[in-house]
Amino acid sequence: TDPNNPKGDNINVPAGYTYLGQFIDHDITFDTTALGDMMVDPLAVKNFRTPKLDLDSLYGSGPEVQPYLYQIDDSDLFLIGKTNQQPGGGDPSLPTELPNDLPRSPSTLAIIGDPRNDENLIVAQTHLAFLKFHNKIVEGIRDGSIQADSIMGKSTFEAARELVVWHYQWIVLFDFLSRVIDQKQLIEVLEGGRRFFKFGQDPFMPVEFSVAAYRLGHSMIRADYDYNRVFTSRPGGVTPATLQLLFLFTAQSGQIVPIPSDWIIDWRRFFPIDPNVPVNLSRQLDPFLVDPLKNLPNVPPPNSLAVRNLLRGRNLGLPAGQDVARCMGFRPLSKEDISTGQDGNVAAQFGFDVKSPLWYYILKEAQIQGNAVRLGDVGSRILAEVFVGLIEGDRNSFLSRCSQWTPILPSEKPGTFTMTDLLRFVGDANPIGD
Repeated sequence: TDPNNPKGDNINVPAGYTYLGQFIDHDITFDTTALGDMMVDPLAVKNFRTPKLDLDSLYGSGPEVQPYLYQIDDSDLFLIGKTNQQPGGGDPSLPTELPNDLPRSPSTLAIIGDPRNDENLIVAQTHLAFLKFHNKIVEGIRDGSIQADSIMGKSTFEAARELVVWHYQWIVLFDFLSRVIDQKQLIEVLEGGRRFFKFGQDPFMPVEFSVAAYRLGHSMIRADYDYNRVFTSRPGGVTPATLQLLFLFTAQSGQIVPIPSDWIIDWRRFFPIDPNVPVNLSRQLDPFLVDPLKNLPNVPPPNSLAVRNLLRGRNLGLPAGQDVARCMGFRPLSKEDISTGQDGNVAAQFGFDVKSPLWYYILKEAQIQGNAVRLGDVGSRILAEVFVGLIEGDRNSFLSRCSQWTPILPSEKPGTFTMTDLLRFVGDANPIGD
C-alpha cells in the first residue's frame, strides 16, 4: 500500500499528536527492561519515571538539584539551545545559531530531563516548545500579564511550573485523549469514577497500558512528513522529511547536531494553527504500520516494530484482547470481525481470531468500532482509566487540588486549552518563514 495514500489518513488527528503522544509517554514511563528479558513477571518492567503527568521529563529534579537544565543567571528559566553554526544543505541562506534547538553539551548531547526526547526530531522540537512555554509563563508572571489565584504565595518558578503542568494535563485529557479515544468513555470515567485502574497511595503503570493500549501511536506514524518549506514534497522543497532523516538530526544518532536552521519545525504543518496551511495528518488507527517500522535501525533483532510489540506482550503474559473485553463488560470482537482484511487472514492462521494479542486486538477494534479514526471499547477504556487515574493519583494535579479549575491562558475557546493554543501562546510557530 502507498504510505502516502490519503485513504490511509486519519482526518481527526493531525500528525503533531503522534509525537505529542510520544512526549507524554516519556513523561510517565522510563522502561529500562531489555526486550530480551523473557520473564513473564510484569514486575520486570522497571519504571524509573514517576507515573505522573508532571513533566519531570522537562523539569528534572528542579533548578536546585539539576541547575544545568536552567539558565545560569536566571534559574527560573530553562536553557534554550541554538541551531548549528554551519548553514544547512537544504537552505544555506538562513541565519545560523537561531534559538530553536535543545540546549546541548560540548559533546552535542541534549541537556534535558529525559534523553529519549532527543531520539526523534519532532519529539525534540515538541520538548523545545514546552521549554519555551514555561519561559513565556515566567515572563507573564513577572510583567503581570498572567494573574491567577494559584500564583499567590509561591515563587515565580513554582507558580510557572504549576501553570505549565496544569495546562499540559488539560491538553492530555481534553485535546490529545479526546481525539484518539471514544469521548463517551472519558466522560464516564471522569463523572462516574474508575472501575478497573485501582491503586493504593500512588499510581503504578499497568502493563496493559504501557505494552499494549498506549502503543497505538505506532499505527499513527507516517513514512514521511511535510516538515517545513525546505523539507517538503511540495513545490520549492528539497525532499520530504522521512523517518530516517528525523532520526538523523538528533544526538542519539551521533549525526548532525545542533540541528541546522533549515531543520526548525513549522508547527503550522503539524497542528491546526493557520487555516491557510495544510496540516500533515496521522495515519489511521488500524493493525498496519508504515514500511520503515518493519526494519528499525540501531536495535538488536527483531527489527520489526510489530514483532517487537507482539513479543513484548507475550513475554509479559498479557491476556488476550477478548478476555480483557469480557472482563470490562464489553462484547468482544467476533471471529468474523477479526478475520477481515489482509491482517485477518494471518490472524486466523495463528488462532489470533479467537485469542488476539492485546496490542493487535486494540488496533483491530479501532479499525472496526472506531472507523480507524479513534480507539474502540477496550482501548478507549484503558486509556481513559489510566490517564484520569495518573492525574487523580498526583496530589499536585489540577484534578486533586482544584477539580473545578479551567485553563486561564489565552485560547481560541475561553476556559479550555489545546496544543494549538500552546503553540500560538509561545508564538514561534514558523521561525524560518514561508
